[in-house]
Amino acid sequence: MAIAAMTKVMIVSHRSEAAELLESLQQQGTCEILNADEAMVSKDWPELGAGAERPRDLEELVSRLARSISFLENYAKPSKGLAAVLSPRAVIDPQAYKKVVGDKALLDVVTESERTAAAIERLGSEIDNLQSRLEELRPWARLEIPVEELGQLDKAVCLTGLIPTQHFAQVEEQIEQVGAAIENVGMANNKNTCVIVCLSQTAEEVHKLLRSAEFESFSFAGMTGTVAAAIEQTQAKLSETRAMLNEQQGLASELSKNLLNQQILHDHYSNLLKREQTRASCPATEQTVVLEGWVKKKDYDRLEKVVSSFKASSLHKAEPAEGEEVPVEIENTNYIRPFEVVTRLYGMPHRLSIDPTVFLAPFFMIFFGLCLTDAGYGLLMVGIFVWMLRKIQGDKKFVWMMLACSVLTVVAGALTGGWFGDAVQQFVPALGPVRMKMMWFDPLENPMMFFMLSLGLGYIQILTGLVIACIHNIRRGEYAAAVFNQLTWLVLLNCVAVLIFVGGEIGRILGYVALVPAAMILLFSERQGSVAGRLGMGFYNLFSAIFYMGDVLSYLRLMALGMVTAGMAMATNVIAKIAMDVPYGIGIVLAVFILVGGHVFNMAFSALSAFVHTLRLQYAEFFPKFFDGGGRVFEPLSKEYRHISIESSTKQGVY
Repeated sequence: MAIAAMTKVMIVSHRSEAAELLESLQQQGTCEILNADEAMVSKDWPELGAGAERPRDLEELVSRLARSISFLENYAKPSKGLAAVLSPRAVIDPQAYKKVVGDKALLDVVTESERTAAAIERLGSEIDNLQSRLEELRPWARLEIPVEELGQLDKAVCLTGLIPTQHFAQVEEQIEQVGAAIENVGMANNKNTCVIVCLSQTAEEVHKLLRSAEFESFSFAGMTGTVAAAIEQTQAKLSETRAMLNEQQGLASELSKNLLNQQILHDHYSNLLKREQTRASCPATEQTVVLEGWVKKKDYDRLEKVVSSFKASSLHKAEPAEGEEVPVEIENTNYIRPFEVVTRLYGMPHRLSIDPTVFLAPFFMIFFGLCLTDAGYGLLMVGIFVWMLRKIQGDKKFVWMMLACSVLTVVAGALTGGWFGDAVQQFVPALGPVRMKMMWFDPLENPMMFFMLSLGLGYIQILTGLVIACIHNIRRGEYAAAVFNQLTWLVLLNCVAVLIFVGGEIGRILGYVALVPAAMILLFSERQGSVAGRLGMGFYNLFSAIFYMGDVLSYLRLMALGMVTAGMAMATNVIAKIAMDVPYGIGIVLAVFILVGGHVFNMAFSALSAFVHTLRLQYAEFFPKFFDGGGRVFEPLSKEYRHISIESSTKQGVY
């Protein structure tokens, strides 16, 4: 429920066992290692160089494996169903994993994949060229003269090309006037393929005439014989090339049976590359490698145990340098941890700030539930997310968070009488008494209740933010900030709230009391600069009371979204009930279709809106009251798997 305390560490290891030590550290996944540019030891001793040369061979291998996987995925049998989307990684037994990574012969598949991919690409390009050539030659199929003879005239010039159909008649007439001849051979894309013969002395005039008619010259360069023969040869070559392509694609399909092995190798060598890149970037002497980094304070003993198992390595605590950026990691209990999704999406808190997760969690669940206010939708979502928890791989925090929000949706829906809108009243009125017993109020009959509930919850969250900031400032010894930046506002806002909503003698008295914190805000909320500047900023800060009113009014979106969800659900029920009047049983089918489709759409759309707007309330209204972001994320050296999941690691918990 706080920002994890960090300890800076210095590990000095002999070069002979540095790689093995890094492997153990990566396996444990608790220590962040700084590179030579980040490490303070490099600044104190500039003569320290990088630990090793850049592992270019390993980088190339990982890149080749990635290309091989991308190629083979196109020929592998695709996984089917939604479960495959939620669980895209194959679960591998540790023994099978060790066997694959130890079999160097499997790397030959990479070479075969590259050769096959190159052949398929070459043959595909060749097929495209042949098809293009066929398309060019087909309009000339009626040309019976061997094409090489077209250029063998002594006193005449023979031109071949295409003339747009709309210009052909005019060109034909003009060609005859200059003593030339034109023959229409065929058609291609609204253009006439033509052979034009003219005397050499009139060639220039014919060229000029053809240019004005948008003539496109066509060349038979490199060809011999008739066009029909060339078409036949090209078709034969095309068939042969297609057969070769099919053969290579069949080989690719066979190679795709090694896809899983390729994925295992890619993840293995990616982790190895990450480790080697870390070793290469660390400061080092001729005989030692210096690993400077950070570890959570609670994990220091575990790190010490790993390092102590190496005879030529030692671990020491180090003092952070002045101004050095300390990485940030947040820690929460299992019940709160799913809501870290919201915090991490916004950005890590500053190391001297507060982890907001535990404070936002209850508000997030309640607000999400109020935005939906439908117990039927909530139950459906509970079922969906429980199923997803059983099927999805990897980090499940988001699913757990949505499951908790769905449970609150059921509660909010029951309290407001929403069960798929007014489905109880429309279709099963016998359950009406049960619905009424659970219901607190009906938002559509008593919207002011929903109005005041939304404003009240918003007011409570904003005050909570101020209280958090006040307590945090007191703990840090910043008493002036706690009094003039938060405590004064807490008193002022509560006094004004009582004055407006309670009134009477108590309200009048607290109205006068409110003048005291108002004066303190005016005089002391800005405590630096000249007197005039401090008073000016104090006046602006006091005027900011109107912004608090705007913040509270923002929470009316809870009521708006809740009532829109209920309205859409009711409209779906009404349309379905009308459809039931269609005779011959068709009405029942239509009604079922409308109910299922309408409610699924309304649930999905409303859930998305509820998530987005609840998120916005945390970021725009709640966090600014106390949250100070900008922390650097703690990134320990650890093993990561993109394509596979090691069986033992899948049993370490759902978070």
